[in-house]
Amino acid sequence: MNFINRHIAAGLHEGIALEEYSSPLGAQRKWPIRYGSIELVAICADLATIVLASIISVFLYRIYSSWAAADLANAIGSAIVVSAMFVSLLKMRGMYRPSELLVLRSQIRAVCGALLYAFIVLAAAAGLLNFGDDFSRGAGVAFALTSLALLLVERTLMKSLLMRGLSGRKFAGGNIILISDQPQSSDVGLVPALTMLGFCVTKHFSLPPPHSGSDHRKRLSAHVIENARGSNVEEIIVEADPNRWAELRAFVAELRVLPTPVAFVPVGALSEMFRRPTRDLGSAVCVEVQRRPLTFLERAIKRFLDLIGAGLALLILSPLFAVVVIAIKLDSSGPVLFRQQRCGFNGRSFSIYKFRTMRVLEDGPSVVQARPVDSRVTRIGKWLRRTSIDELPQLLNVLDGSMSLVGPRPHAISQDGQFDKVVRNYAFRRRVKPGLTGWAQIHGCRGPTPTTASIERRVEYDLWYIDNWSVRLDLVILLQTPIEVLRARNAY
Repeated sequence: MNFINRHIAAGLHEGIALEEYSSPLGAQRKWPIRYGSIELVAICADLATIVLASIISVFLYRIYSSWAAADLANAIGSAIVVSAMFVSLLKMRGMYRPSELLVLRSQIRAVCGALLYAFIVLAAAAGLLNFGDDFSRGAGVAFALTSLALLLVERTLMKSLLMRGLSGRKFAGGNIILISDQPQSSDVGLVPALTMLGFCVTKHFSLPPPHSGSDHRKRLSAHVIENARGSNVEEIIVEADPNRWAELRAFVAELRVLPTPVAFVPVGALSEMFRRPTRDLGSAVCVEVQRRPLTFLERAIKRFLDLIGAGLALLILSPLFAVVVIAIKLDSSGPVLFRQQRCGFNGRSFSIYKFRTMRVLEDGPSVVQARPVDSRVTRIGKWLRRTSIDELPQLLNVLDGSMSLVGPRPHAISQDGQFDKVVRNYAFRRRVKPGLTGWAQIHGCRGPTPTTASIERRVEYDLWYIDNWSVRLDLVILLQTPIEVLRARNAY
């Protein structure tokens, strides 16, 4: 989205640039809601939607049977429980932030996962507490499906309204004074963002250059106090480089005579630090520059899921394995399984298992990736590679602990060293175990990586997965992998 800002030139007063900011957009009719209230509105909308879905489901289900008032009361009670769990889960994940509400795809995944979890917990609680007789299974299924449909419609409408409000600057906002050390002529500064969110920048002061002395600072604070006192200004925002905090601290202290909140917006290289999570380290504040790959509990949960998932998959797929083994033996001479050294967790090498799909068994310092038309691939190998069945023996790697069901796909040792030289942060992928499938694969990053751009895109997805790991995310990837296999993108 492109947003246009109007900057009105102002005079200089004792070395301090002063700008009066005005915009014809300010005359437009605003919505009676502030940008900061969007999260609360979204939560209330979810609560109301789930309760409404429960009422609709009861009436829809009771069309085919006798209606009872008790059923409606039970449905509303269930809706309250489900909505409380649903909202709590999304709130903990930060999915009600306006920036997250704009990403419809992630919202759909989050809604489906949270709703499924809430209904599973409700069903388990009803069974354990012997409340099952008070609930109709048919009405419960209708409730779940209606809730999902209405929530997805609500998310679509919410995204549309949010985009309209931002692009049209429809949100209501208070008057603020902006004090900045950034160029006022810039169209990508804080003023466009504030205006977009509905705030009205009544005055825009420029901070004096660094080390200008206390006289400049005191003159600036006097001007700010003069303009803020007796006005309808609701907040003062200071936008500056954190390196200037020593002098800014004295400046902010002089503004304490005003009963107006003062907020600091960091810019520059150090501003990235403010986006990192923090924790207490004794009396000091510790900034988490790089999170640990997984905690002990997270590793234990992930390993448990790997063992259960891989064990069940091997048991269920054993007839398919037998057919593939016979087909490979009849198609060409050579071993059934292909072993190759791959780079795993923390750079440790391991031997990966695959069904053999080529007439060669390349390993070591020179490995040539498969091409769309490759004479090395056998007849049965083409089918195995297209359906990704050749990767299934890696379930054995999952059982022995060298791989996980979900994680960054491992590459041959020779390619791993090559990619490490040309792709920034490539080595960060080794912070977790490699996986049978991954976040990159369900986004179409499968097969060979012939260009630097292709491996960079894959690494970007892998690093996002590492930084945002959760059990729910692993389950989403596992459920979506068969769909991606059927699409057969980049598989040859």
